[in-house]
Amino acid sequence: MFLALVILIGLVIGSFLNVCIVRVPLQESLVKPRSHCRSCETPIVWYDNIPVLSYLLLRGRCRSCKAYISPRYVVVEVLTAVLFVLLFERGFEPRALAVHLALVSSLVVVSFIDIDHLIIPDAITLPSILVAPALAIFVQHISLASSAIGIAVGGGSLWLIGWLYERARKREGMGFGDVKLLAMIGGLQGFPAVLFTLVVGPLIGMVFTIGLVATRRGKLETPIPFGPFLAAGSVIYALAGKEIISWYFSAGRLL
Repeated sequence: MFLALVILIGLVIGSFLNVCIVRVPLQESLVKPRSHCRSCETPIVWYDNIPVLSYLLLRGRCRSCKAYISPRYVVVEVLTAVLFVLLFERGFEPRALAVHLALVSSLVVVSFIDIDHLIIPDAITLPSILVAPALAIFVQHISLASSAIGIAVGGGSLWLIGWLYERARKREGMGFGDVKLLAMIGGLQGFPAVLFTLVVGPLIGMVFTIGLVATRRGKLETPIPFGPFLAAGSVIYALAGKEIISWYFSAGRLL
């Protein structure tokens, strides 16, 4: 029953994250106007706004104008619910769990905004960076030192990588939004998460890029949002990072 409640909360939060993904880059209020069709502007009644179920019942169409509704709304809702369940099953202490749920929710929003607009909004990253040390003191899921070092190393390392790339290739290779995103991850998850994300995130990005090139859907020069890969590295660290690191060093000792 409690797991079902976690799924329900995840779906509801995912529905709200969809609002953030659409409105934050447009600098619109998250409260007003109420949810409405982006095609005909008709307000959405409550029974057409039930996560996943309403989409299925409406067959992916607006009730009023029959405009197509992207299935990505459902993807975000289901993805959020799955991540909530995985974090819950991880067995975090309640306050630490709340921090991780908030972080993962932010990463979902950041990732889809980056995919759509190739930007990572300061409205999400900067407040998170500012409150991260205070959360480390209050929640004690990580030490204050780890949070502070995570912010400094997370932001500084990506800034340095981007600066070196720009000097070598004479063009921008790393947006400053990515710098602030990794600083946010470091502040909320600590210094080890930065190192883990800096390894795993680019690896996922490399595999994705190779896939695009191999299927002729893109080129090496094709602009690709880096935020989702950093977010993936951060989520993997939250779910299994310590175990992966322990396995890696144990495997190294056996070789």
